[in-house]
Amino acid sequence: ELPESWGDMQEPLLEGMCFTLKYLGMTLVEKPKGEDMAAAAIRRIVATARVGARKFQKVILTVSPRGISLQDADTKEMVENISIYRISYCTTDKLQNKVFAYVAQSQESGALECHAFLSPKKKIAQAVTLTVAQAFQMALDLWEATHAGK
Repeated sequence: ELPESWGDMQEPLLEGMCFTLKYLGMTLVEKPKGEDMAAAAIRRIVATARVGARKFQKVILTVSPRGISLQDADTKEMVENISIYRISYCTTDKLQNKVFAYVAQSQESGALECHAFLSPKKKIAQAVTLTVAQAFQMALDLWEATHAGK
C-alpha cells in the first residue's frame, strides 16, 4: 500500500523501492523512446507471452537513482542490474494498463531492448513508472550536484 504522499518521498528511493512483478519478456526495438514504439513492443511481448503459456518468472524489481535491478522472487538470485544511464524510456501501456515496460541499451550487444512486466494492479504499474521517473530526476540532481563545483 503506497501512502498518498509517496511521490514526495525521497529517502526510500535512495535505498531502492521494490516491486514484485511477473517478467513477460523482451523484444528488440529500433528507437530509444516513443509511445508508439513502446506500445508496439509491448503488444509483441504480450502476444509471444500468451502463445508460450509458460509460468512467468516472478521478479523483485528495485528502482533507485542507480538504476533498476531484477532479482528472482523465489531464489533471490540477481537476474540483471541496469544502470539508470542505459535506460532511455519507461511506460505503463495504455491498453495493457497492468504492464510496465522500459527500454534500455544492452550492455553486451548495445542493442535497444524493451522489457515488459505484468503487475497485479494498474496502480502498481503506474507507481513503478513514476518511481523510475523520480529515479531519473534524482540521478540527474545528484549528477548536477557533483559536477556543479567543477
